[in-house]
Amino acid sequence: MPHKAPVENLPLTAAHWGVYRAEVNEGKLRALHPFERDPNPSLIANGYIGVLDDELRIDAPMVRKSWLENGPGSATDKRGVDPFVQVTWDEAETLVANELSRVKASFGNEAIYGGSYGWSGAGRFHHAQSQLHRFLNCIGGYTRSVNTYSLAAGEVILSHILGDPASFIHNPPSWQSVVENGELLVAFGGMPLRNSQISSGGTGAHRARSALSDAKKKGMSFVNISPMRSDVAADLNADWIAARPGSDVALMLAIAHEFLSNNWHDRSFLDRYTTGFETFARYVIGQVDGIVKSAAWAADIANVPAQTIKDLASRMATSRTLISVSWSLTRQEHGEQPFWMATTLAAMLGQIGLPGAGIAFGYCAANSIGMERQPIKFASFQQGKNPVTTFIPVARISDMLLNPGSTFRFNGQTLTYPDIKLVYWAGGNPFHHHQDLTKLERAWQKPDTIIAHEWCWNALAKRSDIVLPCTTQLERRDLMMTPRDPYIVSMEEVVPPHAEARDDYEIFTGISRKLGVDTSFTEGRSSDDWLRWLYEESRQKADSCGVILPDYATFTEKGWHYIDPGTPSSGALEAFRKDPRVARLETQSGRIEICCAQIADSRQDNILPHPAWYAPEEWLGNATGKHRLHLISGQPADKLHSQLDHGPESQVKKVNGRAVAGLNPVDAETMGVCDGVLLRVYNERGACLVSARLDPSLMQGCIAISTGAWLDAARQEDGTLICQNGNPNTLTRDQGTSDLAQGPAAHSCLVSIEKLTVSFGQSKAYLPPVIQRT
Repeated sequence: MPHKAPVENLPLTAAHWGVYRAEVNEGKLRALHPFERDPNPSLIANGYIGVLDDELRIDAPMVRKSWLENGPGSATDKRGVDPFVQVTWDEAETLVANELSRVKASFGNEAIYGGSYGWSGAGRFHHAQSQLHRFLNCIGGYTRSVNTYSLAAGEVILSHILGDPASFIHNPPSWQSVVENGELLVAFGGMPLRNSQISSGGTGAHRARSALSDAKKKGMSFVNISPMRSDVAADLNADWIAARPGSDVALMLAIAHEFLSNNWHDRSFLDRYTTGFETFARYVIGQVDGIVKSAAWAADIANVPAQTIKDLASRMATSRTLISVSWSLTRQEHGEQPFWMATTLAAMLGQIGLPGAGIAFGYCAANSIGMERQPIKFASFQQGKNPVTTFIPVARISDMLLNPGSTFRFNGQTLTYPDIKLVYWAGGNPFHHHQDLTKLERAWQKPDTIIAHEWCWNALAKRSDIVLPCTTQLERRDLMMTPRDPYIVSMEEVVPPHAEARDDYEIFTGISRKLGVDTSFTEGRSSDDWLRWLYEESRQKADSCGVILPDYATFTEKGWHYIDPGTPSSGALEAFRKDPRVARLETQSGRIEICCAQIADSRQDNILPHPAWYAPEEWLGNATGKHRLHLISGQPADKLHSQLDHGPESQVKKVNGRAVAGLNPVDAETMGVCDGVLLRVYNERGACLVSARLDPSLMQGCIAISTGAWLDAARQEDGTLICQNGNPNTLTRDQGTSDLAQGPAAHSCLVSIEKLTVSFGQSKAYLPPVIQRT
């Protein structure tokens, strides 16, 4: 039904993929119109149309039947297949409060794992991770996780070589600085615009596409080093170097060798701003291991001509050069090395801290990377202090659940896995973002109780014991207010909460009341009180930075405010370059650590104290077994991770109702595969069913399956899972990047394929469980 008012008068809402004006009729969402200030809006929001009240929406508190009848720990092997029983909110709150009390009394707070993993909504207040962690801290704490699935290895290594990782990841040279000053941008792992649709905390206007286009018009050249030509926008006319996945560090070392051999490195910069270069240089020229890291050496590893490597090194040395390293390069075996080695290359060029040059970690990984903005630290909903010190690296959840009491190495420490009895999850979906889902499914049977806040029947909800229905950001008021974006937005409740759904704050307030901690959790404030408090506190913080925000009433009436970003920034390292003594880095030496004494002193197993090449165990350079295709499992273009996979924007992109697998036409012809053919992709860890799509922009030897398909798991004869809906994490390895970071290594993965002629019917991923109504 067409809207009557101008689009600009419709209520505003926000998501990780943008700001929209909601068209609502008779309480139903009819359309989401892009924010008038967004030059390149994302279509992902269309995924909400029709799913806010469909059969997959969770409409009341639910308890798994076996758990309800027989208590905690009952029939945990039936998670995912058991029926659910509808209960009242009062009953659900009592069950949750009693179970938390039981676990605390019998096993201690360390036995509670607070499994929230972000990406739950754009709001500053209704952020599931903050809500859950604050609540758990009010009752004595919990075992937590550290770092992210996106780039855990990068976060850990940057803490050693540059200092605070968030500062350098989220504050590279700004786009305007690049447009005005850049000459050459070398993108290791590419800069896929599909990822730049998204920003954690929301985004007011998408910037990456126009910035890159402007830089091209100004004369900037681009090099795309990736197995996918499409990882850099076609209109940039980037030179494509299709290196073997996982070989980037070898390629970078060869470029470093060219710099050294031709005396193209900036000795004065290295002496003043870095430490340990001489040790690294000896490794490059072969004095350490007898292997000269030359272009000829790297050519065999990367399957790139030696002359191509030499020519690239020459271009980089004679241009104002900006090196961008994709977050994806950290998600492989030895994923710490690409960020370390790229930083070293940038240091050798001596351009770090200059306008439009130096190093950037993940242009286009999120819209916020490179965004021009003021560095304001807005107020947040405080989580409080966690009395429990136990933690795990975020990607080690299966190992934790399966091996309580065993030790593991992480970042120079020897730690012990706790014995988890209760998992409380709010925000995120582990059956999307974790690797080796057969192993996770087995681990998921270990806890006595799994509690989840969810709004729809995805794989997490179906595999929980107590499911508490929560609202979406369209069904509550909030603030989009992130230090990574120049827009702040007053998010309105554009449709009423569905059925019995409650927001996380209301859910935790009810449970905390049962536990007698509601005063400490709420501080006597309603949701609206918190929104006003967050805004006024942020307004004071902005004022201290010289930024004037309108009063709360004026802001909410208009609905949005734009903060002028001011002078284009050369990034987090600009001040360091100007005076490395005043702006010391938060490293042991205060400098860029090319050779890191802290890593050397921690005696990390098999890790040299400087960047180095380590051949992955599973990659195309070692495809001597039966699996000959390298799996690329990147971010989808039609959703954020698995969010809204059941929505129309995602569903229309599927082929024959299944996720798509890209294949190079030469590989496809060799294997007798044509467009649309149903494939079984498999290895020893599991399998998934996908529809083939021929893609000449994908290098030979690779298969590309985006993550995000909701899991539809069945058992194969060998006991491993096959996802009939195309989830590639049935195939990926659940192995840490190294003992240093223990990050996910999903991109070190080989698979095989076979054509299928039998029909598997409709995917069960988009069907709700059996529910017994009271």
